[in-house]
Amino acid sequence: MPAPADVLTKLARDYAATTPQRLKVIDTYMAFCVAVGLIQFVYCVLVGTFPYNAFLAGFGSAIACFVFAANLRIKTNPSNLRQFESSPEGAFAEFVLCHIVLHFVVTNFLG
Repeated sequence: MPAPADVLTKLARDYAATTPQRLKVIDTYMAFCVAVGLIQFVYCVLVGTFPYNAFLAGFGSAIACFVFAANLRIKTNPSNLRQFESSPEGAFAEFVLCHIVLHFVVTNFLG
């Protein structure tokens, strides 16, 4: 059985060598969404939930942004292009439209 450090090293090397730059940017955005969600959750646990609707809106927005980015990553991955009828540009347009609707909903939820 290989050592965990060797597995992680090989994973990072293969990811850097074979993943297109466009997908790396999307992966970075997804990591940012996870970090924002975790920071909001830790803040809520440590400080409190006084404006509970603000916490729900922010945390839900972070989760939704992650889901939208995962959808964009799946649809723009070159190995998946045959499975979807839309182009990568169409997938990006869907991503932007979903974000616009999401932020209208979040702003409305805040009051």
